[in-house]
Amino acid sequence: MWCQPAEIQAISAFQKHFQAKDSDIVVASIPKSGTTWLKALTFAIVNRHRFNISSKNYNNPLLTSNPHDLVPFFEYKVYEKNQVPDLSKLPEPRLFGTHIPFPSLFNSIKESNCKIIYICRNPFDTFVSSWHFSNKIKQGSSPQLTLEEAFEMYCKGIVGFGPFWTHMLGYWKESLETPNKVQFLKYEDLKGDINSHLKSIAKFLDCPFTLEEERQGVIEDIINLCSFKNMKGLEVNKSGKSIKNFDNKNLFSKGEIGDWVNHFSPGMVEKLSIVLEEKLCGSGLWFRPS
Repeated sequence: MWCQPAEIQAISAFQKHFQAKDSDIVVASIPKSGTTWLKALTFAIVNRHRFNISSKNYNNPLLTSNPHDLVPFFEYKVYEKNQVPDLSKLPEPRLFGTHIPFPSLFNSIKESNCKIIYICRNPFDTFVSSWHFSNKIKQGSSPQLTLEEAFEMYCKGIVGFGPFWTHMLGYWKESLETPNKVQFLKYEDLKGDINSHLKSIAKFLDCPFTLEEERQGVIEDIINLCSFKNMKGLEVNKSGKSIKNFDNKNLFSKGEIGDWVNHFSPGMVEKLSIVLEEKLCGSGLWFRPS
């Protein structure tokens, strides 16, 4: 996979030292595919009995902390700078996040009964979101990538934690083989029917919603609390840095489906469609062009 030197050091420390617990929950994803949203939703679902999930309850950590602080990345925070933290006393279930491909996850995760929730997004939209984000975080005199330059790299698999098709297929195949351990989500499906998917996620995490909770509107409260509009408007998500040197405000872009049509030429559509057809052929995993 492609990643930066500091990330390689962190991943190495993670692989050497992390000891998974059966109660652990790992939110895995391709960058720019709904990671922040899924982290917020997962935190709210798992902790709904500890913290009131009403958006008016300012004691809820999601209103005062960025989701990436509540569900920290192995490679960006937990093992940042090659540190080896003591994680044994964290309250259970412990929540972690990662962009690391499945084959590179530490064996203790694979051999434990911990849960992995994976989310990916239509590669057309993922590319556009990644291109915008990478140019936003360029520092100093670093040249910005043109759309054409970034697209050529993307189609060759030269993208953070990619190739993107290898990343998706790793978790996809594992979700088919061990559906009780890995849940595979598409951003478009989650956004299209979030109510049903939250029920599915809660059931997968062994903390299903009760009929009484459903009648009381708990699912709708979680949806509203973690909505793009609500999360983007919070002061904690307008300033500060929760991941490396990335400004929190840049973690919330448009969150739209189909924005790629405003950037792709017909030739680009054809080329990426061919890449997807070749790389995903026979896997059962597919994406609509729009």
